[in-house]
Amino acid sequence: ATMLLGLCLVLGVGNAAAEPLTRIVVSAPGPRNISYLPVDLIPAIGADREEGIDLQILHTGGGAVALNNLVTRNADFAIAGFPAAMSLSANGGDVVGIAPVDDAPLFVLMVRSGLKNQVKRIADLRGKVIGVNTSTKNSKTTSQQLAELLLKSDGVDLDMVRIVPAGQSWIEQSSLMISGTADAVMGDEPFASRLAADGKVFFLANLADPATTRKIPGANFLHATLETRSDMIRDAPQKVEKMVRMMVKSLQWIAKHKPEEVVDKLKVTDPDERTSLLLALRNYPRAFSRDGKFSSSQLKETEVFFHKTSEGNAKAQSLQIDSIINDRWAGRIP
Repeated sequence: ATMLLGLCLVLGVGNAAAEPLTRIVVSAPGPRNISYLPVDLIPAIGADREEGIDLQILHTGGGAVALNNLVTRNADFAIAGFPAAMSLSANGGDVVGIAPVDDAPLFVLMVRSGLKNQVKRIADLRGKVIGVNTSTKNSKTTSQQLAELLLKSDGVDLDMVRIVPAGQSWIEQSSLMISGTADAVMGDEPFASRLAADGKVFFLANLADPATTRKIPGANFLHATLETRSDMIRDAPQKVEKMVRMMVKSLQWIAKHKPEEVVDKLKVTDPDERTSLLLALRNYPRAFSRDGKFSSSQLKETEVFFHKTSEGNAKAQSLQIDSIINDRWAGRIP
């Protein structure tokens, strides 16, 4: 009887261990774009396995592309700048924000070093080629919205420049700058700082600089955000709950660990990439949400920013941010 009981226990443990993990697909820009590191960390720290989830990360060249993967059902969730999600919603897309990822938008308008004597201010970008994170037909990336707003604020009509897709990874953005295919890029960290350290670019505007943010209504907008569709919330709320919980675990892990530990956990071994990522994490200590809760004040700034970038678009102007936010799992603070 004792032997039989032991055999049953062993078989029971074996069967439990063999239970298949639930697959979840999340689409996000990257890889190793600082604004989206928390999603890369989820499997690295084992937060997905703790929830019984096999997390598949589908990297893209821009938040709008990640959102397109969401609405076309190539992904269950997306991570993208929330102004891009608002752009999609204004164009009829089904998207709902369910948790913040970032606490501060990290964008740098960088210019090729060879133009240092020609480009002193944003107005000098007239006639130039400007790269932005890749948009889609139904959603304009936050990067493009921001670039257009800065150009207009300095008197540059959009028909005076040529906008091209720049992707959202090191390979894409560095290639544009080094090859001279673009004159400027509304770029991401740590790629911008890495190019500046190599002498390839100089910064014309930086959202970490108050001199830049003073020109931008709603400058502290919510950037990287975890989003899903309304049918996921209706039909698979347990998946939504687990996805939010995994993201919160990642954010809390980052808050409790040093930049070196974050980079080690991501297994970044390339010396240049490691150095630039460490520098960015140290330079932007408040890049990420620490608790995964929405901030009412930040949501209001996001709405201000989006409405400013979409002047003349009646549908966009009428969109209220609370209509596409569900804070049931993440919670909200003032």
